[in-house]
Amino acid sequence: MLDLIVRNATLPTGETGRDIAVQDGVIAEVAPGIEAEAGQEIDAAGHLVSPPFVDSHFHMDATLSLGLPRLNESGTLLEGIALWGELKPELTVEALKERALALCRWSVAKGTLAIRSHVDICDDRLLAVEALLEVRETVKDVIDLQLVAFPQDGYLRYPRAKENLTRALDKGVDIVGGIPHFERTMAEGAESVRLLCEVAAERGLMVDMHCDETDDPNSRHIESLSHETQRLGLQGRVAGSHLTSMHSMDNYYVSKLMPLMTEAGVNAVANPLINITIQGRHDSYPKRRGMTRVKELLAQGINVSFGHDCVMDPWYPLGSHDMIEVAHMGLHVGLMTGVEEQKHCFAAVTANGARTLGLEGYGLTPGCHADMVILQAGDVLEALRLRPVRLAVIRRGRVVAETPPGQAQLKVLGNAAIDFMKR
Repeated sequence: MLDLIVRNATLPTGETGRDIAVQDGVIAEVAPGIEAEAGQEIDAAGHLVSPPFVDSHFHMDATLSLGLPRLNESGTLLEGIALWGELKPELTVEALKERALALCRWSVAKGTLAIRSHVDICDDRLLAVEALLEVRETVKDVIDLQLVAFPQDGYLRYPRAKENLTRALDKGVDIVGGIPHFERTMAEGAESVRLLCEVAAERGLMVDMHCDETDDPNSRHIESLSHETQRLGLQGRVAGSHLTSMHSMDNYYVSKLMPLMTEAGVNAVANPLINITIQGRHDSYPKRRGMTRVKELLAQGINVSFGHDCVMDPWYPLGSHDMIEVAHMGLHVGLMTGVEEQKHCFAAVTANGARTLGLEGYGLTPGCHADMVILQAGDVLEALRLRPVRLAVIRRGRVVAETPPGQAQLKVLGNAAIDFMKR
C-alpha cells in the first residue's frame, strides 16, 4: 500500500488528470488513473499541483522587525542599512529566533519550503548566526534553509569581517556572501569579490553576493564575479543577487556582460518587490524601475530566480512571504505578460530557484522528494493572476499545512457563489 496518492492533479507543464503516488517520502509514480490503494488520498479536483516555492534571497535575521528602532522614512537602501545598524546592538538570540520562526510558519502556510537567507556577520557577537543556525535545525524537517555569511558592512570596509566570516563558516553557515558595491571604492569592491570567491573555492562552498544593488551603471561587480567564477572553477555554484545596476547600463556593455555570465554559469537572482521599491529613489521623472534585465538574461540562457528579500523590516514595510506575489510583481515590472514569459516567472519561484540553491530531488517526477503544493487555481497562469489559496502543502508525503478553499457568496446580482477561476 502506498502512503499517499494525490488524485486528478494539473501539473505546471499543463498536463491534466495526473495522479501522484508517494511512498516513503518520495514520488513513486506520476500517471493518469493509478490503480493502487494508499493510506491517504487527496483529490486535487483538477487544481494545480506545483513543487514547493523557493525563495532564492531573503534576510531572516531582520524579518518582522519593522519599526525597531524606527521606520525607514526615505525608503532608501542606505537608510535601511543605517536602521539595521541602530537595531543590531539591541538584538538578542531569543528575539531573532522568535521572529524567524514566525516567518517560517508563514512560509510553510504559503508553500515556501526552501529559503536562502543571508545573515549579517558584521556583529562581532554573531548573534544572528547563532540564532539562525538554531532555527535551521528546528525547521529542517519542513524547510530547506540555507544560510549565507553576509558581511553587511563590507568585507574590507568592516574591520573584523574577515575574522567573523571564518567564524561563521566554521560554525556551519553554508554559503559565502558579499556586498562589493558597499566597499569604499570600486577597486576594493573587486578585491572583495576575489578574496571571497577564493574562500569559497578553498572550502568547497557556494557563493551568493549582493551585487551592484544600485542605480549606478558603473557598478560592474557582476563582471568581476563572473571572472572569478571561471578562474576558480566555481561554475554553477555562484549567484549574483539584485544586479539592479544592469537596469541602468547601456545596451552595448550589457551585450558584453551577459555572455560573460553565461560562460561562467552564474545564476542571477532578482528581488522584484524590493528592487522596485528601493531603486530609483533619487530620480525625479522618469523613474527607473530598478529590477535587473530578467527577460534578456533568460533569453541569454542564464538561470534567473526570484527572491522575496524582505518582509516587514528596515527596508520593506509589507510582505507575507508569498512567492507568487513576488512572481506577480516580477512579470509586471519585467514586462513579461506573454504566456511563456509568465510561465518563466512562475519557474523563477519554483524550478529556477531550486537550481540556484542546488536542491537535489526537487520536482514532480518519480524519484523526487514528495514535496508539493495544491493551489486553488487551474494552471500556472491562473495562479499568477489570482495568487490563490494553498489548499494543501505537502512535505515528504506529509500534509504540513491546509487552508479551506476561498469562495465569495454574492448577495446581489443572482445570489451566486463566485468562482474567480472562471472567466
